[in-house]
Amino acid sequence: MYKEAFTKLDLAEAATILDVLNPKLEGVVFDPLETVIMAMDISFYPGYRLLDIADHTTLSPRRRFAVFSPQNHFLINFSNEPIYTFNRELPILLDEHNVMDYVRFFFSFVRGRHGRFIIIENIDEISWKNDPPLTARRTIGKMIEPMTLERIDEKGCFHLKACMVFKDSLFRSKIKVEPSGLISLSDEELLLEDIPVLDDLLTQ
Repeated sequence: MYKEAFTKLDLAEAATILDVLNPKLEGVVFDPLETVIMAMDISFYPGYRLLDIADHTTLSPRRRFAVFSPQNHFLINFSNEPIYTFNRELPILLDEHNVMDYVRFFFSFVRGRHGRFIIIENIDEISWKNDPPLTARRTIGKMIEPMTLERIDEKGCFHLKACMVFKDSLFRSKIKVEPSGLISLSDEELLLEDIPVLDDLLTQ
């Protein structure tokens, strides 16, 4: 998610952050000398940054994500509960300029019981097991549309449309985002099924 927007933190700042986060990482301890922390600002959480914390020196690389400020933070556990709790407590600040970033953030870091809904805005964002033939790429590419904000209703709810991959299916869906950050899907339209994609757990 937004790889181009991340910046690497220097050792001193990374060490300060890890002093705060390590006691809350359930037995995992990140050594500042072996850990890379990438950070990006979050427009819908003013004053907070999304942290990508990684240690690739261990046999099984370790990686965690957090939303962090010097005053407060929460660890991402890939359920919607900590996000919705934080949205109420902060509270979240959504507008027409950042609501799509929030939707991308939400679906990047929330996995349902049966898998993850992956926002797809162009064909290159699909994690293929094997690249499809050129003619198939062109056909599928024409089905995929970038996420769009269609309207804001009288209650301040944002109504969007986006293409998604769930398991091995590509579909288009309406997305409703309430001012509180609560997200719901509706009017799902199946575009293609049985497509050869990698398991979403392998693409994190």
